[in-house]
Amino acid sequence: MDTTQRESAGPAAAGAAPRIIGLDEIRAALRDVDLLPGIEAAFVAYSSGRAVVPPVGELLLPDVQADVHIKYGYIAGEPYYVIKIASGFYLNPEKGLPSSNGLMLVFRRATGELAAILLDEGLLTDLRTGAAGAIAAKYLAPPRVRRIGIVGSGTQARHQLRMLKAVTPCRDVLAWGRHPERLARYQGEMVAEGFTVATTTDVGGVMASCDLIVTATAARAPLLLRDQLRPGVHITAVGADSPGKQELDPLILRRADVVVADSISQCLERGEIAHAVRSRCLRPDDVVELGAVIAGTAPGRTSAEDITVADLTGVAVQDIEIACTVLEAVVGGESAPLGPGRGGRP
Repeated sequence: MDTTQRESAGPAAAGAAPRIIGLDEIRAALRDVDLLPGIEAAFVAYSSGRAVVPPVGELLLPDVQADVHIKYGYIAGEPYYVIKIASGFYLNPEKGLPSSNGLMLVFRRATGELAAILLDEGLLTDLRTGAAGAIAAKYLAPPRVRRIGIVGSGTQARHQLRMLKAVTPCRDVLAWGRHPERLARYQGEMVAEGFTVATTTDVGGVMASCDLIVTATAARAPLLLRDQLRPGVHITAVGADSPGKQELDPLILRRADVVVADSISQCLERGEIAHAVRSRCLRPDDVVELGAVIAGTAPGRTSAEDITVADLTGVAVQDIEIACTVLEAVVGGESAPLGPGRGGRP
C-alpha cells in the first residue's frame, strides 16, 4: 500500500477526528496478522539509516520499582510518526495487576494531526518485544534447537515463548523463576498452548540443558554466568532495557562469537552491551546490528558451535511498525480494501 492510499483511507483520513482504538479492538485487529515480517523490515530500515529515532525518554520510579519509557520516531517514506509511552511496574503482580501499561499516539507526518490513539495497555510493546525475540532466534539460534530455556515467568516470558513457535519446531522448555507459585502458573499456561514445560529455581540448570535461552526479567545483577556457557548456545536478553538492569555476566559477551544489538547506539547506553563495554569485556566495534544481520550486510551465526548473544533493548521502529499495522488493520476493516499489508514492503 502506498502513502497516498494510507493517507486517504477511511476514518484515518486527514482532517478527521483521531480514531481511539481500545484494547479489544487492537486484539481483534491483530488476530490474523503475522508481525514478524513487518518488524524485520523495520529493523532493516533502522540499520540502513532510513529511520529517525531520537534517544529514549526515561522516567525512573525506584520507590515503587517502576520505570516508564518514551520512544518515538518515523521511518522515511511512511505517512505517520509515532510516540509510545510504556511502563513497567514490577511489584504489580503482587497486587493482582499487570506489570505493563501504556499507549501509542499515531500522528500524520505531513500535518502533525493526531490520527489515532491506541489504548493498548502495554500489549503492543509486549507483542513487538516478543516478535523481536523470535526474529533474533530465527537468525542466530543453532540449526537444531533441542530445548528452549526461559529465564523469567512474567508477561514477557509468555510472549517470548509464544512467538518462538513461528521460528523453531522445538516445544521442550525449561523455565526458571524465583517464585514457585508463579512458575507453576506459567507452566500451566504454556502447557495449555502446546509446550512441554519443566520448571526450576536453579538457573544453572537452564544453562546446562538449553541451546536457545531467553532472559526476560527485571534483574539488576547477572543471572547467567560465563562458566555455565556451552558451545552452540544462543542467548536473547530482553530484560535489561534501562541502565540499572542486568541479566548477563559481561564475560558471556566477551566469550561470544557474535554479539548483536537491536540498536548499537541504544545498547551502548543501556542493556547488556553497556555493562560489557564499561567493564572492558567488549568493544563497540565488536557489535553488529540485528537489521544488518537480517539484510545480510553483517555476519550472524556461521557454525553450529558458535555462541551468539542478542541484546534487545526495544527500538522505536518496532513501535512504529506495530502501531501502523493496527491502524491500517482497523481502517481496512471499516473502508475499501487498502491493498497489501505493511509486512510486504522492502
